[in-house]
Amino acid sequence: MTQSIDFVYDFCSPNAFLAHKVLPDLAAQHDVEINYVPVLLPIVFKATHNQSPFQAFSENRQKTAYLTHDLHRFARRRGLSFHMSPHFPMNTKFAMRGAHFAKGKSWETNYINAIFDAIWVHGQKVDELAVLVDILHENDLPVRKIREAMTGPDVKQDLKDQTKANVRRGVFGVPTVFVGTEMFFGKNSLPNVRVELERAQSD
Repeated sequence: MTQSIDFVYDFCSPNAFLAHKVLPDLAAQHDVEINYVPVLLPIVFKATHNQSPFQAFSENRQKTAYLTHDLHRFARRRGLSFHMSPHFPMNTKFAMRGAHFAKGKSWETNYINAIFDAIWVHGQKVDELAVLVDILHENDLPVRKIREAMTGPDVKQDLKDQTKANVRRGVFGVPTVFVGTEMFFGKNSLPNVRVELERAQSD
């Protein structure tokens, strides 16, 4: 029986934000835990010769308009607060290092929620350390320890290594969810995650 699912994410992705918002209910319905797996999306893209859809279709106004509409429609139909960041695309390397440092700690979920919301609800510029520190203070997170992790060489290298390990696993973008060895990409694949969980738990 499946005990946990892996959620591979980078804060810079609006689709990852939306998947993050609905995944906990899906996991709770199937009595599984979410293992949050932070990666650096630029490294994923470079290794897989991929790019974000907004970049890939930057000269196609119809396509980019639809992509933006789809994000807002997904949020609206689920009652989620969502605003396209005025700073998109952004550099989230410091925030992602903090996420890697947060792994397994009691405040991990609080940290993830705080950073995702700062970007995609409140429009904050999280590629600036000073802004990140303010967010940590506002959410009663261990500011000094996280800030040290964000700028320290060990966490930096560990996160890069974890990113490359997930590329070897098959990850080419985010959000990606693993149910066992089955991989599902994108927020619109979450119904298939549900089906896979039901199948796995009926075995």
